[in-house]
Amino acid sequence: MRDENFLAWLGSVESLVSKTLSIAMVTVILVTVVDLGIFLIRVMFSSPYDGFLKTSLKEVFGLFLSVLIALEILENITAYLKKHVVQVELVIVTSLIAVARKIIILDLQSVDGVSLVGLAIAILSLSVSYWIIRNIHQ
Repeated sequence: MRDENFLAWLGSVESLVSKTLSIAMVTVILVTVVDLGIFLIRVMFSSPYDGFLKTSLKEVFGLFLSVLIALEILENITAYLKKHVVQVELVIVTSLIAVARKIIILDLQSVDGVSLVGLAIAILSLSVSYWIIRNIHQ
């Protein structure tokens, strides 16, 4: 097989995989939004003592951020399909949102200090990376 033919075939496979991933991510987003809607309806229509007062805002924020993370991943896939380049800035922003979600839903009683230091280092590293990428593009 000649190199040009192989590269053309490889491009076709890459395009098919990217399109399959985007369809799968749309499915994940729709299921997550439905799950969020069902969760909110249950909470709103339950008795006041079982409803919003008992429901942790962490759960609600966690579900919202899960949808946001899925949307960002879909954006990454879409950008890749359009330009055939992984956009580092989008990946870093998605990572920051994922770490923020982890912190928001974190149960501080069940986490040791090493994990908190690890999260702090991850946030600092991602923030510095984002700042560097933003300054390079400007």
